Amino acid sequence: MTVHFVGAGPGAADLLTLRAASLLAAADVVLYPGTYLDAAVLSHCTAARHVDTQALDLDRITAVMVEAAAEGLDVVRLTSGDPSLYSALAEQTARLDAAGVAWDVCPGVPAYAAAAALVGRELTVPLVAQSVVLTRTQARSTAMPSTESLSAFAATRATLVLHLAITRVRALADELVPAYGADCPAVVVHRASQPGELVLRGTLADIADQVGAAGLKQAAVILVGRALARDGGESWLYQADRPRP
Repeated sequence: MTVHFVGAGPGAADLLTLRAASLLAAADVVLYPGTYLDAAVLSHCTAARHVDTQALDLDRITAVMVEAAAEGLDVVRLTSGDPSLYSALAEQTARLDAAGVAWDVCPGVPAYAAAAALVGRELTVPLVAQSVVLTRTQARSTAMPSTESLSAFAATRATLVLHLAITRVRALADELVPAYGADCPAVVVHRASQPGELVLRGTLADIADQVGAAGLKQAAVILVGRALARDGGESWLYQADRPRP
């Protein structure tokens, strides 16, 4: 049997891919992060046994998957957003390989993409920002590599997408001001696409006050950059006078 790592998207039941919905419908056991997903996502399941992983450590999560596979059951391990970002995919699949359990990956809609869609902004704007940096900061989580400081990323003035960083938003804003300016647009999106979603729009000067007033502690994405203002040039790719094949 196979363990399917499935990107659950930003949490909304109708933002799963068709493949993800099919895998959920066929699964015998589904592990899901209850902290981040709308419970309606599980409506795609049929007779599956559901395991909320928010109180389980990695070894216990892996044990559930290995035990289910040993029983000949198909398993879906739901991850928030897309498995390619902050999903502990590497650690879990290494354990499954050691146990001789087959696995595969089904991509999902990234949380940052849902956030950008909700605020109606493209993260890359000609002559303003053509790169997007997806990163996080260190709080109680795993240490960041020394080569990936926020100040180094900020020096590029690319659009920044900060995950797992909402509890440090004030310190982050202060660190980014020298590169971006206090008036640089900053947007916080809480639970994009889910019931109770919340969008806070401001600048590096005031976004931390808004987050504090809203009492946000988790499940939020921070977007920073001049591209969010939507002021810029136009792409050469679509210019009328560009030579065509």
